Amino acid sequence: MKDYLCFKVFAFAFSLLVLSVPTLSESRPNILLIVADDMGYSDVGAFGGEIATPAIDQLAAEGMRLSNFHVLPTCSPTRSVLFSGVDNHLAGLGTMGELRTPAMEGNAGYAGYLNFDVVALPELLSEAGYQTYIAGKWHLGLDKTTDPFARGFQQSFALLPAGGSHWNDKKPLSPPLTMIYTRNGEVVDALPEDFYSSRYFTDVMLGSLRSKQADSPFFAYLSFTAPHNPLHAPRTYIEKYRGTYDQGWDKLRSRRLHGLQRLGLVKEGVEAYPRLPFVPSWDSLPENEKKLYARDMEVYAAMIDYMDEQIARVIDYLKETGQYQNTLIIFMSDNGANGSPHNVYPLATAEFLNSFDNSLKNRGLKNSYIDMGAGWAQASMVPSRLFKGVTAEGGVLSPLVIKLPNTMSLAGAISSEFVAVRDIMPTVLDVAEVEHTGNYAGRAVLPMQGQSLLPLLSGQSKQAYAGAGNLGLEFFGSQAYIAWPWKILKLPPRFDQVEWMLFNLQDDPGETRDLSAEYPQKLSKLKGLWKEYKNNNNVIDVFQGVSQAK
Repeated sequence: MKDYLCFKVFAFAFSLLVLSVPTLSESRPNILLIVADDMGYSDVGAFGGEIATPAIDQLAAEGMRLSNFHVLPTCSPTRSVLFSGVDNHLAGLGTMGELRTPAMEGNAGYAGYLNFDVVALPELLSEAGYQTYIAGKWHLGLDKTTDPFARGFQQSFALLPAGGSHWNDKKPLSPPLTMIYTRNGEVVDALPEDFYSSRYFTDVMLGSLRSKQADSPFFAYLSFTAPHNPLHAPRTYIEKYRGTYDQGWDKLRSRRLHGLQRLGLVKEGVEAYPRLPFVPSWDSLPENEKKLYARDMEVYAAMIDYMDEQIARVIDYLKETGQYQNTLIIFMSDNGANGSPHNVYPLATAEFLNSFDNSLKNRGLKNSYIDMGAGWAQASMVPSRLFKGVTAEGGVLSPLVIKLPNTMSLAGAISSEFVAVRDIMPTVLDVAEVEHTGNYAGRAVLPMQGQSLLPLLSGQSKQAYAGAGNLGLEFFGSQAYIAWPWKILKLPPRFDQVEWMLFNLQDDPGETRDLSAEYPQKLSKLKGLWKEYKNNNNVIDVFQGVSQAK
């Protein structure tokens, strides 16, 4: 009897032990990384915007908003750092694959794809037992060896190049470019008749999540092409915003700035960078032009609204299946809003651009080709200087929301700590408890330059980490170095500003007051840091042997 009682006690204790040991998927968090394409800093509600984004806003309420998050000025350079943790000039995207000069030839840092000097985030996570999925834009390679299916994603549906039509017609950004979709490394010849990018990417991702092995955690990369131009959205969503922007970009800039200040994301009294000289005041425009411009912003807003609904679909699925609490969720944009016209793309001929129906009735629907334009982009990036394409704050400041697994002690908090896209991969690996050893698949790979933000996110530290505020930036001749709160900035010759400018971003986030003459020693120090950054990251003069027109 005594032995039987001992056995029962042992059995009961063992059952408690078994019940208390989580399965692999419960003990190791899932990871959902969501990236918007060319979305501005103040577009979503949680960052002061008027666009309906309840799903993103709820993530912000349950997680942390990082208001001082820096990326690269364009899509693929940012994504190269996101997936490597190292500077884009080392990871292969010192330039975009579409923008190459003779000086870049033979340089692995300017290969135009995610090179093999680095290990990609999904490669490490896949090796560690994660199920890895991508649905959406890749922009880190165009052939089988550089396809996402070859870089660690076990299931992939990806748009390989920069962008194009959001419908099934696959019309490119300009004639020499193509829209290549692949599924698990194989080219997809035709898209469904009812294809719309944001919905289809989400359908694919939900299909992957439903097929997941029950005992494995997942890494899901939902990479929207919204709201990259050409601006396209379903008609009902465009109609939802009819009249919202009739007062124009000047009024929207003011409203957005007040929204940022109300939330504490921007200090009171901050001066916004002024409206650009080539952007007319809204009141000076004729009525017919106002209608067209207002419709462009209505379509842009509709794209973000629709994207948010797709994010909600994924979150709802995670909640229904009991996986939401155990999921790290990150939402960000890859660069600032795009204020450049669509005729800047290579060989975007008048014949090509005139082949679209951009009438008010068809604007934003299939066979239209419209963009946001500089006036709305400035409003989207207020108070920052400029927008996508340059290393001014308007090109490199991005909204970032991170929700840790389970309930965060700092839920709803806002951190103004300076952090950068190089810190995302280390943070993901830290949460997943996966090590970056410096070796992968028998080859040495570059160590990450960023560091984990987990101490900041969890409340263990009020600071990011020592050195987080030092960041070099360069893209196609646009240069910057930040030693927070100081920043030096040099724009390419086409901006008629080829000398270094100096700004204090804490006091002047709009980069409106050049302090280089007032603080020459500070300027000299940052120029020295820039040279050190340039040497350490193999930054080259991309225009060597190439004349630049202003």
